[in-house]
Amino acid sequence: MAANLDYLADLDPDDPRQASQQIANVLRAAILTRKLAPGDKLPSQPELASRYGVARETVKRALETLRSERLIVSRQGSGAFVRAQTQRPVELRPVIQAAFEEAHVVVDFAGFSGETLRDALAETLDLVRAGRTAPETISVRLLLSDMTSPMALPALAATGQDDPAVRKRADRITRRAADGIIDQVHELADLGLVKSAQVDVRVHSIAPTFKLYLLNNREAFFGFYPVVEREVTIGGKPVGIFDLMGRDATLFHYNVDEDEASHGTQFVESSRQWFDSVWNSVAREYHP
Repeated sequence: MAANLDYLADLDPDDPRQASQQIANVLRAAILTRKLAPGDKLPSQPELASRYGVARETVKRALETLRSERLIVSRQGSGAFVRAQTQRPVELRPVIQAAFEEAHVVVDFAGFSGETLRDALAETLDLVRAGRTAPETISVRLLLSDMTSPMALPALAATGQDDPAVRKRADRITRRAADGIIDQVHELADLGLVKSAQVDVRVHSIAPTFKLYLLNNREAFFGFYPVVEREVTIGGKPVGIFDLMGRDATLFHYNVDEDEASHGTQFVESSRQWFDSVWNSVAREYHP
């Protein structure tokens, strides 16, 4: 009897990406939403090839992608299994898309500007507009560093000190990302595509050194900002600065499971407590 693979989403015939990449995305989403839990065996290559009407080589390429992301492991003669390890480097966009498959979406972000989140949300919200995913409610909280206040980072490379012009540039980047997220999410409610959509933003004077995403109160994605010396244009002139490179941050994944004492469960709970403690204490209202 053929295995029931109905829990795996169908491929999109209008998606220009190769079938192997689409299959990898489907399996990744199943893992991140725990339809396939740590330790679970994946469907066999023949089962997946039959499910999607593709050659086994196509399935093999999809599995190689997940293996390179350290999401699965292969056991000789037994098949492929979801890794039990909870922390791993991840790409944000697929996990944001997976989070939006639920009826009530909750996203909390703490970090520098939220540019990466804005870009990941843009693609995901396009799926909502197209009717390919349909959450009922969306709630987003952004906890950002206030670049109108003196900061240790970013800094002027020549002195290593806070510089108003450097901060003004960072403030523009932060506002552009935050306002973009606000506009994108609120547009869905204005169009009547979701019952409610809310974005709350607060700022604080803590220098940004890491980024944290909390999704649906069950998953955390954490990464440190690399600090690099580079040249940017400020006031029409080249200026050397110590900058935070958010797109270069490696994110690690932690999720809540049935074991309250597990590393993943404790990390997510600790992250939620930290976020709420800053949000409810030194954070203040953001003024667009």
